[in-house]
Amino acid sequence: MTKKRNRTRPALSLQERLNKFTEAARAAARKLPAGAERHALLQKVRDGETAADMERLLSSPDQPNPK
Repeated sequence: MTKKRNRTRPALSLQERLNKFTEAARAAARKLPAGAERHALLQKVRDGETAADMERLLSSPDQPNPK
């Protein structure tokens, strides 16, 4: 007999989690002086915003089906 996996759904949607991550990273970057660490956090913010845009585009109902 195989063991059943304990699978739970995240409380927030992917879009909400990405927005929450970018806001937290942006707030942390504001507290840092200019430098490499701040630059890395701002890059993560841009990456998170890009991921949110891609997810929004891919999940839109107007998205045509691929051929």
